[in-house]
Amino acid sequence: PMTQEIDKNLIIQGSSLKGSIRSVYEAITNSSPGVINTNREYKNFYPENYEPCKNKKSLCPASRVFGAMNWQGLIEFTDAKCEEVNSIGFMPSLHEPKIEIKDKQPNPNYFDKNGKVIGRKFYYNTNRAVDEGKDKGIPVQQAGSQYIFTTKLQFKNLKPEELGTLFIVLGLDSNYPLALKVGAGKPVGFGTMTMEVTEANILKNNQDLINRYSSYISPENNHLTGEDLKQFIKKKIQTTHNSNLIDKTLLTELTEVLYYPTDREPPEGNY
Repeated sequence: PMTQEIDKNLIIQGSSLKGSIRSVYEAITNSSPGVINTNREYKNFYPENYEPCKNKKSLCPASRVFGAMNWQGLIEFTDAKCEEVNSIGFMPSLHEPKIEIKDKQPNPNYFDKNGKVIGRKFYYNTNRAVDEGKDKGIPVQQAGSQYIFTTKLQFKNLKPEELGTLFIVLGLDSNYPLALKVGAGKPVGFGTMTMEVTEANILKNNQDLINRYSSYISPENNHLTGEDLKQFIKKKIQTTHNSNLIDKTLLTELTEVLYYPTDREPPEGNY
């Protein structure tokens, strides 16, 4: 999803970040998918009660935060910008999932006996990305491990447990160390990214809002950095674990896939 601005700086579009974060948020809160394939051939693959939310009065946890039809959502992402020069990597050719086997029967790796998909699909994080070399691979624009992208996200009216869930998804819970994936080449180790929150401006009530826009400088008691920020994040994460918003079993299973750093090697050969 990386693109270049006029000055050739790399960016990851905010919509791509939002999609990556939302998919994990959906999984650990057992929410409905935000987007599904509406092609008639695939429409019947989804289990009941797992279609995107359409009624803003009965939203699933992820739709309430990230948005749904007729509901704007409570969180916004800006593009993540990098000032480094881009590098070129070579990604092996990847093939689409084989949803059918012999005689056009549904692949049991993807479907249950009723022909419904058996779960959500995520790719393992690995300790490196496969590089096929220019003679075999497809050239791709690649950001190395030393590249740092900066972005901002704005949220409003989030419940404490919703904010804590967002922090968990960003990999900030030491008990569930996960890293998100974005972009192409996920099956062969591309796209892994770790997150760090460096500062936050928290407005808790109307007076905080008035104070914020009555001065060009944010009030110090609303601006969190360092240890104060760490404790704020830790408290919200604990609030989430004390609530029933997330499914601990789903979180544990997903962390096994997205665990990072990891010693897992990327798959070799065709994928």
